[in-house]
Amino acid sequence: MDILNALVAFLNFVVIPGLAYGAQLALGALGATLIYGILRFSNFAHGDTMAIGTVFVILITWGLQAMGIGFGPLPTALLALPVGIALTAVLLLATDRVVYRYYRRVKAAPVILVMASLGVMFVLNAATRFIIGTGDVGFADGGRFILTAGEFRALTGLQEGLAIRTSQGVTLGVAVIAVALLFWFLQKTRTGKSMRAYSDNEALALLSGINPDRVVAVTWIVTAALATTAGTLYGLDKGFSAFTYFQLLLPIFAAAIVGGLGNPLGAIAGGFVIAFSEVMVTYAWKKVAVYLLPDSLAPEGLVQLMTTEYKFAVSFVILIIVLLFLPTGLFKGKSV
Repeated sequence: MDILNALVAFLNFVVIPGLAYGAQLALGALGATLIYGILRFSNFAHGDTMAIGTVFVILITWGLQAMGIGFGPLPTALLALPVGIALTAVLLLATDRVVYRYYRRVKAAPVILVMASLGVMFVLNAATRFIIGTGDVGFADGGRFILTAGEFRALTGLQEGLAIRTSQGVTLGVAVIAVALLFWFLQKTRTGKSMRAYSDNEALALLSGINPDRVVAVTWIVTAALATTAGTLYGLDKGFSAFTYFQLLLPIFAAAIVGGLGNPLGAIAGGFVIAFSEVMVTYAWKKVAVYLLPDSLAPEGLVQLMTTEYKFAVSFVILIIVLLFLPTGLFKGKSV
């Protein structure tokens, strides 16, 4: 039995990828849950908002790289991210004015806004494919690894190597900063408190003199920041493809609902629940089992419950179970 090598394999292929993927889903779910909690509808265009925001970052990154501007060992995309967020915010504010504002004024049912968001989703998806194409796009540069498997073996003398990619480290670092800024904004600033009040009781908030148009505008801007950041981090870690972000809508909404739709803390917890569920179900456990079991009991197969092609099915199953037995989620969000 080789517990240390088994632990390193578990960290390398489950824990570290799960943490990075969970942080990406958590940021995406935060944007979705803010829209639901404050504007009171499920924004089905959120995945493609992440995609178009990432496209802006990619284009700006290419421009910076063409001018010879880099960010040392870190991806140049981090320099392009603020501009990408600004462009995405302008796009979302324009979309709100053209599409959603009318339905809010006539006090349309939430399902009408959901249907409108489906139309926005198809438009954004088509725009993404038109701008950057349908193929896989790579835009990461800088150092590829913070720690390579060879370096880890040399340091520890273990057979199994632990590798930490730069994109994984950047994901966790940026996600922590983004979440800290978001909670500081919501808890400490006057605008953030207005958003929370508007979410809790719209009528009372209006009577208190809160400007609803300002709340709506700030909500879209914050959503643009979260969506673009989540999309960029996911693209840096796993590569960019327009259709991938359309598929990400399922695990993002699953994360938001599992944690409690409308609850920011729940969105973060739900992101990691969904991420680790997908990673653990689709991981081939043979390597870990070989280290832990005697040779006579070592498995011949991959010991994989489900292939990676079906990882989104894990999100779907968890989503259905939560909707059936715990519709308010782990952190008691709004019932769906």
